[in-house]
Amino acid sequence: MSDARPAREPGRRRLVLWRHGQTSWNVERRFQGKTDIPLDETGVAQAERAARLLAGLRPTALLASPLRRAADTAQALADITGLPVRYDRDLIERDGGAWEGLTSREIRERYPAEHAAWQPPGGETSAQVAKRVGSALERALDELAPTGQLVVASHGAALRLGMSHILGLPEETWERLGGLSNCCWSVITEMRDGGWRLAEHNAGTLPEPVLSDDRPDAGT
Repeated sequence: MSDARPAREPGRRRLVLWRHGQTSWNVERRFQGKTDIPLDETGVAQAERAARLLAGLRPTALLASPLRRAADTAQALADITGLPVRYDRDLIERDGGAWEGLTSREIRERYPAEHAAWQPPGGETSAQVAKRVGSALERALDELAPTGQLVVASHGAALRLGMSHILGLPEETWERLGGLSNCCWSVITEMRDGGWRLAEHNAGTLPEPVLSDDRPDAGT
């Protein structure tokens, strides 16, 4: 029996991929991964400000990673729109294995070869993250009305790699997409043939430098 998904009804769906607000580990340049770190005061303010902007897009559905930094970011938009937030654990950040909790300097010094390849020992590969997050986005889009607008609150590396999956980009080109700054977002719109187009990337007014679990050379 085939497990292929049925074709979606053609439409004009819009997918907004929104990175969570700042955390103390972002500021300390620590690899967060699946560690559940909350927003700091700046991150809460960023989420509230971004939510006011994103509400103008009139989203019809909200989806989030269950990790607090993403869930609380999504809740800021839910508070304005009245939409419920659904959660999908497949939207959590890349498993950083032995790197979680370490600063970028500590990772470079202790794991030089792995850092050069950007492969955390005991963690996920980029391909694994792209498939996991991309599949979660595809499932959500299957449930979205043809004119629906879905906002997804998640994490820097997870969103960049999931976006690459949705756009059908070959793995060797994934690093050409820069990282997302805290509480900035990318917009992907549906094309007539059912494919997807990147309409905006790292949108937001005067974004701060990217402080993320993403590759250092992919977001600066």
